Amino acid sequence: MRVVGAGIAGTIGAMNTKPLIALLTDFGLSDAYVGTMKGVILSICPAAHLIDLTHTIPPQNVRQAAYVLLTTFRYFPASTVFLVVVDPGVGTSRQPIAVETDHGIYVAPDNGVLSYVLPHVAVRRSVVLQHPAYRLPDVSSTFHGRDIFSPAAAHLANGVPVAELGSILPDLQRLPDPVLAVKGGEVHGEVLHIDHFGNIVSSIGRLTWTGPGMLRLEPRFGSDRAVVLDLDVTACRVTIGAQTLDGVQATYGDVPPRALTALVGSSGQLEIGKNQGSAAQALGASAGDAVALIMNT
Repeated sequence: MRVVGAGIAGTIGAMNTKPLIALLTDFGLSDAYVGTMKGVILSICPAAHLIDLTHTIPPQNVRQAAYVLLTTFRYFPASTVFLVVVDPGVGTSRQPIAVETDHGIYVAPDNGVLSYVLPHVAVRRSVVLQHPAYRLPDVSSTFHGRDIFSPAAAHLANGVPVAELGSILPDLQRLPDPVLAVKGGEVHGEVLHIDHFGNIVSSIGRLTWTGPGMLRLEPRFGSDRAVVLDLDVTACRVTIGAQTLDGVQATYGDVPPRALTALVGSSGQLEIGKNQGSAAQALGASAGDAVALIMNT
């Protein structure tokens, strides 16, 4: 994490006449949990504009929430309060926290859910959410999203400085990095995420097109982040399980309908997709499966 000086919390109200809070949870929409959190927020900060990133993170899947946050945060204003509640340790000794950065304030449990986004922002301070004035009067042991996290996010959106919410927490919990290793002419990763369409998102990235048929890999994860690798996509193959795909495409439509393809997704990660179908279903893929990008010799 990069750590710098002054804060932004106190200027949020001045920067935005309508403070922005982005919500990401695993609560789903069949219960009233998300609606209740929004009611708490609007009772404290009636001017808040609430954006739903998603509420369909698989239950307790902290790593998937961390990945989704990584792929979305940069598209929001720097004054956004991100409210992230994927919290399998609710009610335990895990700490509720707020992290102030140069691109947003993040309110979340200290369980590693911020692991992937924090290396990409400058962290100014992290605090434990412990001040009773910024919680609901009665705190349950099973719904901190309502009783601790939502009030904190609302007060921050109102302009309360992060430092007012509790004491400094110098070290945050971190998730292990996803698998990503460069070995000679091979890049080894894993399935990181499967989206609503059944596209298989790997940990291999970030990939950018540098010219016709040419890709540059600048790893986001793993110990090889200093590596820059230029690839001729016509001389590559991608493997996942028993499936091998030749080349890397730019779009799903570069292959016939129902055909599998390797391509660069919108987040810059290597994906395996199926034109007008579910690659995950076709391949029986799940998170953690091995994926490799191999340069033919």
